[in-house]
Amino acid sequence: MTDKYFLSKYVKQETNNLYLQGIEEIARRGITIKAVICDGRKGLFQLLCNDVVIQMCNFHQVAIIRRYLTMNPKMQASKELWRVTLLLTITCKEIFEARLAVWFNTWNEFLNEQKLDENGKKRY
Repeated sequence: MTDKYFLSKYVKQETNNLYLQGIEEIARRGITIKAVICDGRKGLFQLLCNDVVIQMCNFHQVAIIRRYLTMNPKMQASKELWRVTLLLTITCKEIFEARLAVWFNTWNEFLNEQKLDENGKKRY
């Protein structure tokens, strides 16, 4: 006996097509899909229906930011952004967005700062 609420499939490699097949199978079983939380695969957001809420999982969001900032950033702006990033998994959208807005306002001048490189071109 199969459970219509459970879908499991072993694959060698994740693809957007396999995600789509899984979603179609769940829908075929009569289940209305209201939201999908995924790892942020390229093209997956565009592939899924517009009437379904899609969110990248918080773990993957933090992992992407960590790649750019590292876990021990050196600049003060980066240190503060890392602290804001860590709020992502423990707070609601409104509080996170408010803290991020405060960070942007605090570091706006720094973010827009340009310097001339050795070739005389302006760089951020």
